Amino acid sequence: MAELKASAGEVFVPLVHRPGEAQVDFGHALVHLGGELRKCPFFVMSLPYSDAFYVQVFERECTESFWEGHVRAFEFFGAVPRRISYDNTKVAVARMLEGRERKLTDAFLQLQSHYLFEAHFCLAARGNEKGVVEGMVRYSRANFLVPVPRVPGLEILNKELEEKCASDRRRRLRGQARTKEELLVEDVAAMRGLPPERFEASRVVATRASSLSLVRFDANDYSVPVGHAHREVVAKGDCERVAVWRDGERIALHRRIWSKEEVSFDPLHYLALLERKPGAFDHARPLEGWELPEPLLLLRRRLEADHGSAGTKEFIGVLRLLEKRPMKRLVRAVEAALDLGCGRLECIRQHLYGEEREDATFRLDGREHLKGVRVARTDPADYRQLLGVAGGEEVPA
Repeated sequence: MAELKASAGEVFVPLVHRPGEAQVDFGHALVHLGGELRKCPFFVMSLPYSDAFYVQVFERECTESFWEGHVRAFEFFGAVPRRISYDNTKVAVARMLEGRERKLTDAFLQLQSHYLFEAHFCLAARGNEKGVVEGMVRYSRANFLVPVPRVPGLEILNKELEEKCASDRRRRLRGQARTKEELLVEDVAAMRGLPPERFEASRVVATRASSLSLVRFDANDYSVPVGHAHREVVAKGDCERVAVWRDGERIALHRRIWSKEEVSFDPLHYLALLERKPGAFDHARPLEGWELPEPLLLLRRRLEADHGSAGTKEFIGVLRLLEKRPMKRLVRAVEAALDLGCGRLECIRQHLYGEEREDATFRLDGREHLKGVRVARTDPADYRQLLGVAGGEEVPA
């Protein structure tokens, strides 16, 4: 039986790896992300000739992470491999045809047409055709993701992984006379240069904002300003954010939600509506959990004590100043107004205006060529000649 098992074992042909080629695959590993233990996919691009590789962890294996992994890897290596090998992932392959023929997805064709690399797809159940990257998936998991990382967000973890990938280049593999970094020079020399424009790794969806000023993207809802309700919009989502555009203008920006059937509210999007319906202010779901600084809470108490429901409406008007100004600046203006005993909207606007005028003061720092310019002092009497008649006659004062 031992002899029979040995003779039945498959034998593989050692392959030659030329400079400028790459292999791509996804693996999975456990990550303590924001206090929650999760199984996250990680993207690996390996260069078999130099054995250099690049690893990044994502929330989900999808079109956006597939795109983003390529973009980051190309920028990390500073070049684009001429040939990349893949398995038959659904992100890239819409349908398998005869032999190695594949009907590719539009998403993969967008990436390929931007970077102009040749794609090579393994035969079904023949992962050994990209055995280098499969080995790198195991190596990355065992050496970079064990013990289980504990991070508040993937940005920190991915930065650490990028540093580890860079430091790994100093290793020399068994049977090689040179280090990975030295071999990588030849690898990159055989690749294409990066295109002048960065590939936008965002999925685009044309949709409509609902009556609740919400736009649906990937089974989650994202708020937009109420003035855009019932309008046609475009949602663009990448691995980190979801942006909503209308008529070429970005009207909302949210952090991407990766769970399902959740809502991301921006309280500022609803203030214009609440200003017309101040009675709903304390029950508005978009404002739930919105923690305002103490000076703003004090301002509200004083306005409502002095003016009742009209004070609530005026307080909402104060909050609307955040639509164009940062919170810190508004808080300073509110504190200054309260110190003067005048916590009205117009007073707060005046303080903001004064601070903005001070920020806009023209300075000669860095403009040495203007320091030699001398402007004469204006004499108000000179304006009298504007009242004169063409013949030089004087007009009685």
